[in-house]
Amino acid sequence: MSEFGSLADRLESIVEDLDELALSKLREAVADGATQRPQTDKELTKARRAAEKAAHILRVLDQ
Repeated sequence: MSEFGSLADRLESIVEDLDELALSKLREAVADGATQRPQTDKELTKARRAAEKAAHILRVLDQ
């Protein structure tokens, strides 16, 4: 596997971690009685999308 592929794998792992963290924050918000999506979740979603895009670019470069 190339350096690009290795970095893409690491980013995909980070994407999974961000998913878990976002879900945890949503659960906490619901448990606390929140009626709106927390800002933390919105920011984690942005970070997740950025990591997904970066992983995709690295996969393309790896071909």
